[in-house]
Amino acid sequence: MSEPVTPTESEMQPDDEAPEPRREPVFNLPPVVLAVMGICGIVFLLERYVLNDDQQITLLYDGAFIPVLYTGQYGFDWFLFTRPFTYAFMHGGLAHIAVNMVWLAAFGSPLANRFGAARFAVFYAVTGLASVALFWAMHPYGEMPLVGASGAISGMMGAAARYGFRIDRSSGQAAFAGEPLPIAIVLRSRGVMTFLGVWMVINLATGLLGFAPGIEGQIAWEAHIGGFVAGFFGVRFFDRPQPSE
Repeated sequence: MSEPVTPTESEMQPDDEAPEPRREPVFNLPPVVLAVMGICGIVFLLERYVLNDDQQITLLYDGAFIPVLYTGQYGFDWFLFTRPFTYAFMHGGLAHIAVNMVWLAAFGSPLANRFGAARFAVFYAVTGLASVALFWAMHPYGEMPLVGASGAISGMMGAAARYGFRIDRSSGQAAFAGEPLPIAIVLRSRGVMTFLGVWMVINLATGLLGFAPGIEGQIAWEAHIGGFVAGFFGVRFFDRPQPSE
């Protein structure tokens, strides 16, 4: 008679051990987003704690976007070519840069993971340029310097809306998923339209008030609209082709 055989300990264990679940870091920001945040932070600290008053004025004049300088009344200087880009790395106060960096991390990270570093950098520059273009069109003789990454970040929000805020985390890095949605579908999405409605109301409210709590200076809501429109309609020019499944 045969007796039941008790399996040995080695036989009871599976041949292949189950892989350990991947641990994602708490802060998983793309390098290009960290680079933008780093430049903004360095410029802010330099302006606030290193430069003297005269140097701060020079930095503001040479780096910020000042609409009236583009009317031809003040002659030519080479900074006319750089101001529409450098202004997006300058901020008017601690609350200003803090709020912008939070939104940059939230919307810029999945967009950078989707676009790639080079495309994201160009997108940041183009939407920032679109922001000051609309601002200049509405205030060509404005003398108040315009600073801040808000216009470019608004462009990121516009691009995010075209993806329907769909996020893919399968690769370990959050990235916007799927093809950019047709505008007709976006306009029928309740979630997207709710976000856009709230965003628009906040911008119009701060524009009418002329300021936002904790933010020094006026809020250039026109620049926000310019950046948003550029990101919303131009996202397909920057979208990186996705591998077919």
